[in-house]
Amino acid sequence: MTGHRITRLGHHGDGIADGPVFAPRTLPGEVVTGTLHGQTLRDIRIVDPSPERVTPPCRHFKSCGGCQLQHASDAFVARWKAAVVETALAAHDLPARITAVHTSPPRSRRRATIAARRTKAGAMAGFHGRASDTITEIPDCRLLHPDLMAGLPLACDLARAGTSRKAALAVTLTRSKGGLDVAATGGKPADGPLRVTLADLAQRHDIARLAWGGEVIATRRAPEQVFGPARVVPPPGSFLQATDHGEAALLTAAASILSGAARIVDLFAGCGTFTLPLARHAHLHAVEGDGEMLRALDAGWRHAQGLKPVTTEARDLYRRPLLPDDLARFDAALLDPPRAGAEAQIGQLAAAKVPRIAYISCNPVTFARDAAQLAAHGYEIGAIEVVDQFRWSAHVELIAQFTLKSA
Repeated sequence: MTGHRITRLGHHGDGIADGPVFAPRTLPGEVVTGTLHGQTLRDIRIVDPSPERVTPPCRHFKSCGGCQLQHASDAFVARWKAAVVETALAAHDLPARITAVHTSPPRSRRRATIAARRTKAGAMAGFHGRASDTITEIPDCRLLHPDLMAGLPLACDLARAGTSRKAALAVTLTRSKGGLDVAATGGKPADGPLRVTLADLAQRHDIARLAWGGEVIATRRAPEQVFGPARVVPPPGSFLQATDHGEAALLTAAASILSGAARIVDLFAGCGTFTLPLARHAHLHAVEGDGEMLRALDAGWRHAQGLKPVTTEARDLYRRPLLPDDLARFDAALLDPPRAGAEAQIGQLAAAKVPRIAYISCNPVTFARDAAQLAAHGYEIGAIEVVDQFRWSAHVELIAQFTLKSA
């Protein structure tokens, strides 16, 4: 075995030594040994541990792929995630004024996709192992909210009822005001007998709603989400911020950035996570590619009290971004795009000279690319807050302020 000194962490949270050699679950400064398979070190032994190394709080950490950084102190992870943002911006010669890192507490994930599979003995449910199709059961998971943990037996029952032993079922569990909202994909087609079985499982496990392959099988209670003063029933499996804590941090920052704006366009608006709370003080125009999500947003707005007008527009912002003429009536914009970023839409925002922009990103690399485009058009990058709602993972989220210098 050869000794390797870890120099840095990669974007997936692996330690990297010269070569490069990738060493999972190691930290910068550590000297490690192991068996080299290609560029990856296996059977790792820590010869000289980092002072930032801690005992992983979860007994499943070594076999489970749900977390990558439980072996590092919270302070180290916060600094590392901030540094990921700084490095991405530095690649475009842009400054990064990071004012806060918000880390969600343990057992706070309110939405997660569980893998479930039939076995000879019955069924099992959990997370896939690292780079593996093997499912690790997670009865003592430190990541998921207890309400989601209570859904693991249901995931097993769904696998027994609706899959072969060759296929894994993907079961998305989401906390809602009505109880667990469950959406399963990858199972057998829902024929008559299976529908009866699934409806029985929904009742037996007392869940709010069960969808199978995109079809709602049973709704026992409305699976509502609360966005400001509005209650929204999202389509099954819809995107939702991962934790209440993370959502609150993003909303507080967005409200501060957009304070005083009278007309705001919310791009990639989803079901209204930010649209509806911000509508307390401003007119909002919500744009989203998924029409079902927009209908849920609109219904939530119509039944809420004390909100200013909210309009909606179903539009693919990658193929048909809003143009400067569309944007001229707004004095601020909020956008929360997927990992690919919003390159086409950013160009139109810059051309329209929208005075203020709040940009929420789940990918520092595409964020930095879009930030460079805004900077080239006269925008100044303000405060950046890192929001770590995917605790113990390599995932980095942020919210940043952009202000037109002449504004």
